[in-house]
Amino acid sequence: MNKSKSKSRSKEIKKKNVINEDLQKILSSQEEYMANISHELKTPLNVILSAAQLLTVYCDSGLLVEKKDLTVKCIDSIKRNSYRLSKFINNMIDLSKIESGFFELNLSNNDIVEVVEDMVMAVTEFTESKGIRIIFDTDIEEKIIACDPEKIDKIVLNLISNAIKFSKIGGEISVNIKNKIEFIEISVEDNGIGIKKEYMHKIFDKYNQIDKSLSRNAEGTGVGLSLVKSIVELAGGSINVESKLGIGSKFTVKLPSKRVLQQNMQFNNSMRNGKENIKVEFSDVY
Repeated sequence: MNKSKSKSRSKEIKKKNVINEDLQKILSSQEEYMANISHELKTPLNVILSAAQLLTVYCDSGLLVEKKDLTVKCIDSIKRNSYRLSKFINNMIDLSKIESGFFELNLSNNDIVEVVEDMVMAVTEFTESKGIRIIFDTDIEEKIIACDPEKIDKIVLNLISNAIKFSKIGGEISVNIKNKIEFIEISVEDNGIGIKKEYMHKIFDKYNQIDKSLSRNAEGTGVGLSLVKSIVELAGGSINVESKLGIGSKFTVKLPSKRVLQQNMQFNNSMRNGKENIKVEFSDVY
C-alpha cells in the first residue's frame, strides 16, 4: 500500500513538474512576444517624435527654408515610420479577426495571372532602387479562379518584402505561376542568404522572428508570414518554404482552381497597386 502511494505521489510530482515547465515556456514566450511588440511600436514612434522635434526647432528658428533638405528627410522619415505602424496595426487586426472567425474573403472570379503580374510590375521600381532584380514568369497566359485580389496583393507583397530583406544587392527575385490543373502555384524565390535549418519549423509561427543577424534589413515582428499562411489556408490553399543557407529561399503558395457563382466584389480594383499600399507593405524594408 505504501509503495502504491509512493508511486502515485511520484507520478503526481512528475506531472506537476511537466506542467510547471510548460507554464515556464508559455511565460517565456509571452515575455519575448511583449518585447517584440514593444520594439515594433516604440522604434517608429521614437523616430517620428525625433523628426517632429527637429521640425519644431526649425519652425521656431525660422530655418525651414534654409534647412529644406533636412526638412524633407524628416517628413519622409515621419511618413515611412507612420506606414510601418499602420502595417503592424493592420496585421494585428487581421490576425485577431482570423482567430475570432470574423475575417472574410471577398471572392470574385479573376485572372490570377494578371493579378499577380500587376503587383510584380508595380514593385519593380522599388526593387530596382534596392539593387535587386525582380522577374515574373508564368506557364499559362490566363487562369480565372475565385480569389480576393486585395488579399492576393497582401500575400505577394509580403513574400516579396521578405525576399528583399534576405537578398543582397545585385540579387534576383523570381515570381512564378504554374498551372497544376486542380490548383494554381505561386512561388517567390530569391538567391539570397537563406534561412538556417533550425528556424525552418517555426517560420510561420505568429510573432516569430528569424535570426536578425541573417537579414540585411532585420525589422518586423514576424507577423507577416503568419498572416500570409492564415489567409492562404482560409482560401483553401497551402504554403510551404524551401531554403538552403547561403543559396536562397523559395516560398510556394497553392490556391484551388475553382470559381464562384456569387461574386463578392467589395474592393475597388482601381485602388489596387497604389503606391501608398506598396509603401505600407514595404515600410520595414530599408
